[in-house]
Amino acid sequence: MKIIVDAFGGDNAPLEILKGCADAVRELDIDILLTGDESIIRKVAQENEISLDRMEIAHTDSVITMEDHAGDIMKSKNNSSMALGLKKLAAGEGDAFISAGNSGALIVGATLIIKRIKGIKRVAFSPVIPKKEGFFMLIDSGANVDCKPEMLQQFGIMGSIYVNKVMGVENPRVALANIGTEEHKGGELQHEAFRLLKESPVNFIGNIEAREIPYDAGDVIVADGFTGNCILKLYEGVAMCMMGLIKDIFTKNLKNKIAASLILSDMKELKKHMDYNEYGGAPIMGASKPVFKAHGDSKAKTFKNALRLTKAYVEGNVVDEITRSVAALKEAKTISEEK
Repeated sequence: MKIIVDAFGGDNAPLEILKGCADAVRELDIDILLTGDESIIRKVAQENEISLDRMEIAHTDSVITMEDHAGDIMKSKNNSSMALGLKKLAAGEGDAFISAGNSGALIVGATLIIKRIKGIKRVAFSPVIPKKEGFFMLIDSGANVDCKPEMLQQFGIMGSIYVNKVMGVENPRVALANIGTEEHKGGELQHEAFRLLKESPVNFIGNIEAREIPYDAGDVIVADGFTGNCILKLYEGVAMCMMGLIKDIFTKNLKNKIAASLILSDMKELKKHMDYNEYGGAPIMGASKPVFKAHGDSKAKTFKNALRLTKAYVEGNVVDEITRSVAALKEAKTISEEK
């Protein structure tokens, strides 16, 4: 398997990206095609004693920064390391593409260069996030601010397939983010999305309130991009705030430091359990080929984990499964309308 990697995407590129790729090549048995400035890649690798075994390089000296507009990937930055990687994927020169760079540009590139799966109305940003027990997928988390009910239905189907095929969850529970659990809660979007999800080939368990999300209340949480992004950012902020407050308590005085030393291993286990870096990033669901967004501040371990999930994405034939499911849903709708 060959995974195409944007070597210059993210805050810590290219060093941490190269280190993560080298670890992934050794541990995951994959080949890598790096896109970016070849001279810099080789220089950084040499200076840091990073092996480039099983790694090819496709040269470009253009980079999309976090400050660039999302649409620049199709205009002034159409030969950037991100754009080149997507073009290589579209041309069949790799099995998947991954970048830790500009999220908006990646969404635009996945939509216009890779294209959407036939029948899919919008691609969705779909991070896997830790909860009290295990994890959940939040789809959409910001790619689509304004959504139609059919889009939320497709998000639920795509999320269910990914969580099953990649994350190994049997019969994932799909829930709709809402302001109450009753079927009548929410606006027109939620009412119609509820009805469509109820008729979909997924294990739909109904509405879920935001306060239930950190608990084991669902495996796939469906939301429009505006709501999903608000949930995601608040979730991350509260988690970081709470961990900071706990640290302040344990370092407050000698008595507390002694108490902290007695439960240090448990605290480390908690921190690891709630660390989003264990999941590496988020798939861009709905693209016709596997596209993965790694965390922007990815270090080597995080990026290696993202490559691990990207490999599982390919091996799980997620794109084919979504294609078949959407086609079957369309056929069923056509038959129902003809009756």
